[in-house]
Amino acid sequence: MKTLLSAATLALALLSLPFSAHTASATKVVVQISDDAPRTWNIALNNADNVLAAIPGAEVEIVVYGPGIGMLKAESTVANRVAKAVSSGIKVVACENTMRKAKLNPQDMHADIGYVPSGVVEIMAKQGDGWSYLRP
Repeated sequence: MKTLLSAATLALALLSLPFSAHTASATKVVVQISDDAPRTWNIALNNADNVLAAIPGAEVEIVVYGPGIGMLKAESTVANRVAKAVSSGIKVVACENTMRKAKLNPQDMHADIGYVPSGVVEIMAKQGDGWSYLRP
């Protein structure tokens, strides 16, 4: 009976391994920001920071498009938070489609961000590659 109980306990432990703590290499999160509200930005940046704090080495990318694009301008109210996020390893990218429509150039934008041709397509591609999706 003791052997059977030990075997059952071991089997349950092994079955739960895939559901236990996340590993950094397996954790990839794409965050959508299409809003220009500072509150939304602060929530999104806090969420991204929290992921990295809980799972060091996780990949986090913030994709910005639509009305949110202005918050990536060099003088925006969240510019310091964006710089901190990038320096902590969070990738922040701007949608070039939105930038063209808003008549913005890379010179107008925060110096440390990246660019993608389409924010929506970037999010779709990340989700297709197994990334978790977050929209605060």
